[in-house]
Amino acid sequence: MEKPNRTKVAALFLIIVLAVVFLSSLSNQLMGGKKEEMKEQKPLSITESMTIEEFGKVNGLSKDVLKEVFGITVKEDLQKTIGQSGIPKEEVLLKVTKEGALHEEFASKNWVLIPIKFALWIGFLIMVFVYMRKGLITPKIRRTFYLVAVAVFGVILGSDPSPMGTVKDAVVLLGTKGVIFPPRMIALSLFLVTVFLANKFICSWGCQFGTLQDTIFRLNRSENDKTGLFFQIKLPFVVTNIIRIATFCVLAIGAFAWGFDVIGAVDPFKIYKPSVVATYGWVFIGAVLVAGLFVYRPWCHLFCPFGLVGWIVEKISIFKIHVNYDTCIACEACAKACPSSVMEAILKRERKTIPDCFACATCMGVCPTNSISLKSGKRTIPPEGKFRKNNG
Repeated sequence: MEKPNRTKVAALFLIIVLAVVFLSSLSNQLMGGKKEEMKEQKPLSITESMTIEEFGKVNGLSKDVLKEVFGITVKEDLQKTIGQSGIPKEEVLLKVTKEGALHEEFASKNWVLIPIKFALWIGFLIMVFVYMRKGLITPKIRRTFYLVAVAVFGVILGSDPSPMGTVKDAVVLLGTKGVIFPPRMIALSLFLVTVFLANKFICSWGCQFGTLQDTIFRLNRSENDKTGLFFQIKLPFVVTNIIRIATFCVLAIGAFAWGFDVIGAVDPFKIYKPSVVATYGWVFIGAVLVAGLFVYRPWCHLFCPFGLVGWIVEKISIFKIHVNYDTCIACEACAKACPSSVMEAILKRERKTIPDCFACATCMGVCPTNSISLKSGKRTIPPEGKFRKNNG
C-alpha cells in the first residue's frame, strides 16, 4: 500500500475546489447567465373597479400573463374592469400566482445552453457506456472522465439544469405555487430514462456535483483505486436511505406546508454559481466536500432527491453490473474495492435490498478473472455456499 501523503491530498483538494469556484465565477460572468432564483411574490393589488390593463400595470404583470388569466383575445378586452371579467377576485389572484410563476420560471432559463447541455450529456454518456461495455475504464480514465464532467457540465454550462434540480424544484414549485413546469418534467423524464437504460449513469458520469464528489473521493485513494490512502467509511445503506427519505419528506413538507425551499439555501450545485451562495451555504457545501474524501458521495447517499428517485428506477435498469459466478473465484476483491457497500450486496445477494450502484466500474477494474461486466438481463444468484467456503 502507498505511503499516505496528507499534504498532497489536502493540497489537491483545495486546488480542485478553489479552481471550480473561481472558474465558475468567471464562466458566469462571461456567459452573462440569467438569474435562476424565483423572485419573492409581493401581495397583489386588486379592486373590482380596476381595468385589466390597470391591474397589470399596478402589479407589474406582463400582457402574456394577463392574456392567460383573463382569456384576452382582443386589445379592447384590456379596458374591461375586473368586475366585468366575470372572474372572482380570489380566482384572479390564484391564476396570476400560477401563471406568473410559470412565466418567471420560463424567463429564468437559458434556452440556448440547455439543449446544448443535454446534447453533450447524451454524447458523453454514450461514450462512457461504450468504454464500460468494453472494460476499458481504468483509474486514470475514470478520473479524467470525472474532471471532464465537472468542467463541462458544471464550470462551463452551470448549475442548472441538474438531475437533482429537476426533482427538488418540481416539488418546491408545486408546493409553493401549485403549478408544474412542463420543461422540467421533460428534463426529469430524460434523466430517468438514462437511469432506466444504464444503471444510474447520469448520476455517476454526468451529474456536475456527483462527479465533483467522486473526483474528491478518488484523491484519497491508491493509484490502483483499490483502497483509501487514509480511512474511508462505508456507511450502512439502511442509515443513509432513512436519512435521504427523511430529507425528501422535509423538502415536501417545507414546500407544501411552509411555502419554503428547504434545500435551496444550501444547494451544493450552487458551487457552480458562487455569487448566489450565502455564508451558511458555503459552510454546508464545504462540509459535504470534506466529508467526500472519506465517505463516497455523501450528498448523493444522504440528501439528494434525485438520488432517491433514481435508486427506485435503478431497480428496473436494463444494463447493470453483473457477476459471472462460473469464473468468479470468490476473492471478494470487487466488494473490498467498491467505494460503497453495493458490490457486496450484488456479489453475495444475501439481502433483498441492493443499495445505489453508481456504475463507477471500480469492481470491474479490480476483478482478477474479468467476471464482472455491465450487461442487460436479470442478475443471477451465486451458488449456495460459494462465499462461505471461501471464508472458511
